[in-house]
Parts: sequence; C-alpha cells; structure tokens
Amino acid sequence: MTTIARGASSTEQDSEHVARIKKAQDPGVSRAEGWRRRGPLLPALIFMVVVTQIPFLFTLYYSTLSWNLVRPGSRKFIGLQNYIDVVKDSTFWQIALNTVVLIVGTVLISVVLGLLLALLLDRAFLGRGLIRTLLITPFLVTPVAGALMWKTAMLDPVFGIVNWVLSPFGVDNVDWVSRFPLSSVMIALVWQWTPFMMLLILAGLQSMPRDQLEAGRVDGAGSLQLFRELTLPHLRRFIELGTVLGAIYLVNTFDAIYMMTQGGPGTASANLPFYIYQRAFLGFDIGQAAAMGVIVVIFTMVIASFALRLIFKSFTGKEEAA
Repeated sequence: MTTIARGASSTEQDSEHVARIKKAQDPGVSRAEGWRRRGPLLPALIFMVVVTQIPFLFTLYYSTLSWNLVRPGSRKFIGLQNYIDVVKDSTFWQIALNTVVLIVGTVLISVVLGLLLALLLDRAFLGRGLIRTLLITPFLVTPVAGALMWKTAMLDPVFGIVNWVLSPFGVDNVDWVSRFPLSSVMIALVWQWTPFMMLLILAGLQSMPRDQLEAGRVDGAGSLQLFRELTLPHLRRFIELGTVLGAIYLVNTFDAIYMMTQGGPGTASANLPFYIYQRAFLGFDIGQAAAMGVIVVIFTMVIASFALRLIFKSFTGKEEAA
C-alpha cells in the first residue's frame, strides 16, 4: 500500500509539473508577461517614434517635391528627380569627401592622443587627480564656446596664442582659419573629443587584470612587448567603441563649422550637414535639402550598423573566450 501511495503521489507531482509547463508555454500567459515587461518602455518608444521617425517620414515626402520657398506655388511632385540631381551634383560629392576627411582625421587623432593620455593617467604620480580633471575639461565645454575660443583666442592672426607661441620660430600673423579652414576645424574637434577617447580607454586600462602584466614581466617581457601583446588586444573593443561613437557624433558636426569658417572659403571646410543647411535655409530649396538629408541618413545607418556589428562581435568573442 505504501508503494502504491508513493506511486500515486509521484504521478500527481508529474501531472502538476506537466500542467505547470503547459501553463508557462501558454501563448496568452507569455504574451501578457511580455507586455508586462515591455510596458515601462512604451513611453520612451513612443517618444522616440514621435521625435525621430515621424519627422523622417515628412523628410521622405518633402524629398519627392520640387519646392522652393522663394517661388510661391512652385510646390509639385517630381518623384526621384531630387535624388538624381543630388547624385549629379559635383559639389555634393566634394563636400562628402570633406566630411569623410573631417571624421576620419578627427577620430584617428583623438584616439591616438586619448590612448597616450590614458596610458599616462594609468600610472600613479603626484597630482594625477588634478591633471585628469584638467584633461577632461575640454569635453565639458559647450561646442559653440569651444569653436569661438579657437577662432578668436587661439588662431587669430594678430592676437592668437598659436601665432604668439610660434613667433620665435619665424611664424607670424598667419591666418590659420582662412588658409587652413578644414584643418582648423579638425583641431578644435580633436581638442574637444580627445578627453572622451581618453576616458573610454582609461576605463579599459583599469579593467585589465594586473596579474597578466605581472606574469608577463616575470617571463621577461619588456614594456613595449607587454603593450603590444597584452594591453592593446585588451583595449581593442574600447578603441572600436570610441571610434564608432565618435564617428556617429561627428557626422552631425555643424556648430564648429558654422562658428569658425561658415563653410568657406568656398566649400573648403563645409560638411554635409552644413551644406544641407545652406541649401534649405539660404537657398530655400526644401526638396533637394530633404533628398540630401535622406541620403546622408541612409549612409550613416549603413556604416553605423556595420561598425556596431563588428563591435558586438568583438564583445561576444571576448566573453566566449573568457
């Protein structure tokens, strides 16, 4: 009887377990559970759609119109003609090249300088906290204020600090902004973005296990070899993340160019956002400006998706290896 009772009890437990599994697999319950978990995210999702996707849909619509605000009644549907005109516009491709040079140059220089400063701040020395605070300060300055400071206080041909520092070497009264407009904007952007790269790479350095470095030193590896074989591979994903984030933000650079060069001389320092601004608010050509904006968004999304996929693969591979 005891055996039968135990068998019946075991059968009841198995049936309860099966019922629990069926209840968990019930689509109504799982759907309700899913909505319960996703519910707090709905306000943020709705806000993001309203702020970003609805304006983008209007931009798509405007890009199919021939619409110049200077000519009343000129608004009419022309399909993809604006995109064809943009593709044929040689100025657009020249400014696109300026944008690539601006982004790549600024990101690479910022990453290299950020890496060097992070390696410096990873060491213990007197006044490290003060030096770290001073190095972070440029990233906290408003971009417009930083651009004006570089234009008026640093690169001014008469009163600029750069000319004053270089005057003992025979450099005097050089109008840096007029003669080297794109390089001047890049210098201001590098000054602003180097602290960001430094903080990101410094976080990577401080997360690196110290026992690996100690084991390498015990095995007789030098500082350069330790950096090449251990430190740099560990920092790879942090450098990639900083590169992608910097590139995504720098695609939208407008304030520095507007305050320092106004895109000139000619289009020597203009980038795509500034060129779209000129076409929309100075040329009043809403259709072509919208088409340029759509093209820039598509290219940015493709490049960002590809870069983020590489970064996620790097993080996933690192976790699997661990």
